[in-house]
Amino acid sequence: MWFKNLQLYRLPAPWDISLERFEEQLAKRRFQPCGSQDMESRGWVAPVADDVLVHPVGDQWLIALGVEGKLLPSSVVKQVADERAEEIAEQQGYKLGRKQLKELREQVTQELLPRAFTRRRRIHAWIDPVHGWLAVDASSAARAEDVLEHLRQTLDSLPLALLRTERSPSSAMADWLAGGEAPANFTIDQDCELRSVTEDKAAVRYVRHTLEGDEIKGHLTAGKLPTRLAMTFDDRVSFVLTEKLEIKRLDFLDVVRDQIDGEAEDAIALFNAEFALMTGELQKLLPAVVDALGGELATPEVQPAVTAFDRPAVEPALAGDPPF
Repeated sequence: MWFKNLQLYRLPAPWDISLERFEEQLAKRRFQPCGSQDMESRGWVAPVADDVLVHPVGDQWLIALGVEGKLLPSSVVKQVADERAEEIAEQQGYKLGRKQLKELREQVTQELLPRAFTRRRRIHAWIDPVHGWLAVDASSAARAEDVLEHLRQTLDSLPLALLRTERSPSSAMADWLAGGEAPANFTIDQDCELRSVTEDKAAVRYVRHTLEGDEIKGHLTAGKLPTRLAMTFDDRVSFVLTEKLEIKRLDFLDVVRDQIDGEAEDAIALFNAEFALMTGELQKLLPAVVDALGGELATPEVQPAVTAFDRPAVEPALAGDPPF
C-alpha cells in the first residue's frame, strides 16, 4: 500500500470521532453496483480483503471509495438514434424535429444502459485523526472531490479545510531555484516545469536535466514561475511539488521499502507493514513541506463544502485505475 499522489486537506487535530462511530457512518453508504438504469454508482468499500470499511493500523486509518460507471459512449447512442430517426422519417414522410430527436436519444440511452459494460475503480484516502491530516491518493483535486463529496454526504459533519501555507509553492520554488539551494533536509532533483504568468502562458519543461546554472535563472528573470519541481526529502522520499500544493509522483525509496521483512506472514501483514511505513514517512514529510513554505496559515478557515472549484483548473482524471 503505497500512495502515488497526495491531495492534502486539514482536519481538527485531534479529530473528535471514534473509529467505531466512523465505521458505523460509512456503513450507511456502502457501495452497491449500478442498477440497470444507473450510469454510475459510488459507495465505501473495504480497503483490504475483509468487510471492514475503516482499516486501522495503529492510530492511522485507511478508507476507500468504490466507483462503478457504465461505458456507454455518446457516439454509440447518437449512431443508434440517428438510424432510428431515418427509419421513422421514411415511415412518416418528414424528418424528426429537435425535440423529438432529443427524446429519441434519451430512449435509446435507457435501452442500451442495461447492456453496457461497467468499469470499477477505487480511490484511497489516508486519515491521521491525531495530527489532523486527510490525504487522497488522486492525481487531481477533481478526483479527490469524489471522496470528499461522499464523505460530506456520509458524516454528520466534516470540518475540513484546504491546506494553506504562508508562502505560495510557486514563489518558494522560484527562490530555491534562483538561489540554487533547497530548504533544510530537501534536495532539488532534475525535473521542473516553468510557466509564464503572461497571457501567452509560455512553458518550458526539464526532464532529467540539471536545474543549476544561468538557463533556469534566465527563465525566472523573464517572468516564468515554477509549476512543478521534483524534490527528495531526507534521502527517503521523492516527489513532485506543484503550484497547487499537490504532491505527485510520490515514491518511497529503497531505504524505506527495505525495512519490510520480505517474509511477511500473509498479504494482510505485508499490507499493514507498508501502510505503517508510508504513514510514518508522511508524518515527517508533510510538516517539513509546510515549514519550507513558511508554515501553515495561523487559523485556516474551516470549509465544510470544499470542492474542486476552490482550486485552479486541473487536468482530466487519468485512466487505468486498478479495479476493486
